[in-house]
Amino acid sequence: MNNSELIHRTTNTTTNQAQQSQQRDQSPNPLGKSTNPIRFMFRDQRFIFLLIGVAIATFFFTAVRHHHHHHHHRTRPDPVIESGSNLPSRRVLHESGGGDHIGWSSLSAGGRVPLGLKRKSLRIVVTGGAGFVGSHLVDRLIARGDSVIVVDNFFTGRKDNLVHHFGDPRFELIRHDVVEPILLEVDQIYHLACPASPVHYKFNPILDSLICGAHKTNVVGTLNMLGLAKRVGARFLLTSTSEVYGDPLQHPQAESYWGNVNPIGVRSCYDEGKRTAETLSMDYHRGHGLEVRIARIFNTYGPRMCIDDGRVVSNFVAQALRKEPLTVYGDGKQTRSFQYVSDLVEGLMRLMEGDHVGPFNLGNPGEFTMLELAQVVQEVIDPNAKIEFRPNTEDDPHKRRPDISKAKELLGWEPVVSLRKGLPLMVSDFRQRIFGDQKDSDAASSTSSA
Repeated sequence: MNNSELIHRTTNTTTNQAQQSQQRDQSPNPLGKSTNPIRFMFRDQRFIFLLIGVAIATFFFTAVRHHHHHHHHRTRPDPVIESGSNLPSRRVLHESGGGDHIGWSSLSAGGRVPLGLKRKSLRIVVTGGAGFVGSHLVDRLIARGDSVIVVDNFFTGRKDNLVHHFGDPRFELIRHDVVEPILLEVDQIYHLACPASPVHYKFNPILDSLICGAHKTNVVGTLNMLGLAKRVGARFLLTSTSEVYGDPLQHPQAESYWGNVNPIGVRSCYDEGKRTAETLSMDYHRGHGLEVRIARIFNTYGPRMCIDDGRVVSNFVAQALRKEPLTVYGDGKQTRSFQYVSDLVEGLMRLMEGDHVGPFNLGNPGEFTMLELAQVVQEVIDPNAKIEFRPNTEDDPHKRRPDISKAKELLGWEPVVSLRKGLPLMVSDFRQRIFGDQKDSDAASSTSSA
């Protein structure tokens, strides 16, 4: 065999091996393009794995949701369910703690938080939040860590009551009358908007006194705020009044008492307006499953009260400071019960966070006649203050004292500040406002004269 033949055979052998290798690569593969089974499953069977993943996720989500739903109804039943309604538990639209994300939660807005977990910050609207009671409530809510939106038309409210919150990112103030609708995203609504003294609630500056301002606020304003609560799934608290009992024939007054109200009297626009507001709230609760809370507030006093609003405590304190006679209407034997504002705010917050609709009496069961109140004011401010008697006003209740047994039992609430302890705190505030304003007025007069 010569060299040329050996080279020819070697070349043919190499060519045949290359052709056989090429034929093997082009032959059909029962597992597809890849002979590696793991690569085959992940590359060519992706759809099957996708279906398996979706099925596993669906099963896991359903199991967890069912467990949470079962646990929620065992530990904290919805008050709507407790009342016999077949309505499903509501879902509340809320903002997360950072305020940038909006999500859904099946927990009620004011629900209790298990021990060991940080309480979620709520977004709360307070109508009438620039007023006497409203501003103290705003202080407590912000101190608790919530974000608060105050809605007020400043008919009786004052910006000075809230000026210490200006610049706080958790505080917003909107000049708005609740008789006009408003759209907000909130978790809870405290509806306090309404002039509460005869001097104010008998007057409507918009309609030139043709209709009681309190009646329109209580009816139209309450309807608007109930509608807002229904749209966003918020819990709604109505601040009603002891005036729904009228001139009571039952003493003390329990929540079961229907009252003795003159429907055509001079005070009826306020009395009947609040009774209507309670009716509307219960209609929304029964008809729409809205989480409603109703508080019936008895006489309340404290710093930031309007100085000349016609209410007995503010009248006596302002008159004593100004060295004027204390005006007592009638024989002075009418009785009232006086609670300090911090006690009321505590009761309102407990009611909102609790599981019971109400109504609840929130007041101090300590009972004073008007003469006894005048004597306490004399002790605190001026022992030489004189008492002047005047004819009694129409439909003035003779007795007013709350039965707070229900609030004690279901809310664990009762007032802790006595009249003799709380009154000096109010006197300090009034003294600063009365004589501070007077000094400013004198200075302005001197400047004008010059």
